[in-house]
Amino acid sequence: MGRQRLGSPTLEQVAALAGVGRGTVSRVINNATGVKDSTRRAVERAIAELGYVPNLAARSLAGRRADAVALAMTERDWRLFGEPFFSEIVRAVGDALADTSMQLLLTLVRTDDERRRLVEYARGGRVDGVLLMSVRAEDRLPDMLAEAGLPTVMLGRRSGDEHVTYVDADNVGGARGAVEHLLRDGRRRIAAVTGPLDMYVTQCRLRGYREALATAGLEPVPSLVAEGDFTEDSGRRATAGILRCHPDVDAVFAASDTMAAGALDVLRSAGRRVPDDVAVLGFDDYPLAEHTEPALTTVRQPLEEIGRAMVRLLLEEMEQPEVAWRHVILRTRLVVRGSA
Repeated sequence: MGRQRLGSPTLEQVAALAGVGRGTVSRVINNATGVKDSTRRAVERAIAELGYVPNLAARSLAGRRADAVALAMTERDWRLFGEPFFSEIVRAVGDALADTSMQLLLTLVRTDDERRRLVEYARGGRVDGVLLMSVRAEDRLPDMLAEAGLPTVMLGRRSGDEHVTYVDADNVGGARGAVEHLLRDGRRRIAAVTGPLDMYVTQCRLRGYREALATAGLEPVPSLVAEGDFTEDSGRRATAGILRCHPDVDAVFAASDTMAAGALDVLRSAGRRVPDDVAVLGFDDYPLAEHTEPALTTVRQPLEEIGRAMVRLLLEEMEQPEVAWRHVILRTRLVVRGSA
């Protein structure tokens, strides 16, 4: 004889019978990723044995869950939202959430008032967690969210001793490997076009550039380094300035593909052949890297994997908020094409 229970079976009864937490039961019901096959089977057996029928509306209210995740972009410059990086990350995060019941909400956070409004919105139970991108060194938003007890995962980090959960690429190693590739090709007057220097990602890529030069016994030349802002226009301006100071430059390492595309444009206008006269190397491996002339040699940043890892860590923090912060750094890979 089957078990007899008064009333409809509850989520808690399913969790108790399966020997798991109620959050794990919710994830199985929602087909969320990150649940072991053996755990999923145990929950499914408990659901079948109890005859549990999920009630979507009741589940959300009972668990105080909004079934929504906010992706907050903190970039102050509106122009940058047109850059491939943002659309690629939104797509990667959206794909990672597609197999869950979670809705993705996009929001822009640029001022202190907007920071406070986001924290209050999230604390009001309208979202279950927050993903952050483009966070600069001085930004307190991650701390405000953490102090409010809201599950938070950052793309990148603000400094080397970040204490909020983040997912990042190996920016130092990727940049170092890129410049080593240029050095192996015989390049010695290697310029760097950086991103904004108040972003840790920029500092890491600049560090990798400098480490590769130091290992090769080359003294750094400050005027061979120019600051950009990850846009194509800034790549043009920075490269034009470098050419004026150093007409003998034989390579440009740009900290993004869009800035590298700007460098290619300026070099072409100046009559420099790429890669014969000047090699150009980017960072990210956006789709545009295959369509520049010549096609761009670049460092592949695994954006799809980054999006999946951010979502996985956020779901884990939502289910186990007491677990320590996690720091995940994913490998990069040099993709060699025609420009270097």
